[in-house]
Amino acid sequence: MRTALLSKTVLGNETTTVRRFADGGTRLLIIDDDEKFCRLLRNYLEPLGYMVDFAFTGIDGLKRASNLSYEAVILDVMLPGMNGFDVLSQLRQRSSVPVLMLSALSEEADRIAGLEIGADDYLPKTFSSRELLARLRAVLRRSHGAEATQLSQTEVIVLGGLYLDPGARAATLDERPLNLTPIEYEILLSLARSAGRVKTREQLLVEVADRDFESFDRSIDVHVSSLRRRLGDDPKTPRFIETVRGIGYRIRKPGESGQ
Repeated sequence: MRTALLSKTVLGNETTTVRRFADGGTRLLIIDDDEKFCRLLRNYLEPLGYMVDFAFTGIDGLKRASNLSYEAVILDVMLPGMNGFDVLSQLRQRSSVPVLMLSALSEEADRIAGLEIGADDYLPKTFSSRELLARLRAVLRRSHGAEATQLSQTEVIVLGGLYLDPGARAATLDERPLNLTPIEYEILLSLARSAGRVKTREQLLVEVADRDFESFDRSIDVHVSSLRRRLGDDPKTPRFIETVRGIGYRIRKPGESGQ
């Protein structure tokens, strides 16, 4: 039997109630103005080993996510005062905590906007509880990093000025640390481990997001675009990530033109 403990935490000028458990657990923050929806999610997730806190406004959610230690954030787009996109944009300036965005909006432009700002995944609010749990577990696995079982999985990778250390989940470019989200790191690592070989969008989505590819899904393209910005890579004359039209992406081997 898990025993819930209530404690008071001061954030700015506000005192908020935070739920904790005597035997620990994975701490989640849900930022959504629908209190009934939040409690339904908590009732579903807590028996599965998650500690769930709430914030009902974007401003309060940003304070909590910035000042308290959470392993993932579930963030709604439609929030009073500060919307979810603005919350995520400001949060990404301070933290790389995994963020799963939720929205009643189904337009592709909204999904892409969330991914471009730095969301790790995006779900419409028509999701099933199983789908939410699968996506949540996937972003947490990416954040924690899969434990390597073979030496080849932890070997440092050096490609020109790009340095990846899977054991430490570190990435640097020309000795400058790269601040990557968990899914950006996994995509870069997957491409780097297959340097010179093409990875299809389908392969990348299955490997890094643990879900099947759908023809309209542009999430991999959005994450690769973000990676290129962080690498200072021009898609027309790439130093690292090359687009193979109609197929996918590959990272150039050292010595190829552009390196």
